Amino acid sequence: MANIASAKKRARQAVQRRSHNAALRSELRTMIKKVRKSIASGDKQAATAEFRTSQSRIDSIAGKNVVDQNGVARYKSRLSAAIKAMP
Repeated sequence: MANIASAKKRARQAVQRRSHNAALRSELRTMIKKVRKSIASGDKQAATAEFRTSQSRIDSIAGKNVVDQNGVARYKSRLSAAIKAMP
């Protein structure tokens, strides 16, 4: 454990930051799962609506550098392609 006051503070900040980032990462995964679930249900309009609502939040999380922006772009691209491939 840290002995210097500034190091103790940084350790506390790291714990808070880690829990906040974990919550954002969890929210991102939940958004992706919701879109995948609506795609699996077969309703193209519902899937498109779910994708539109989650897209801005996904971008917001990516903008905070919690996850890699290219990875988020890949997720969105694959979800969009899956929606377009629906009959």
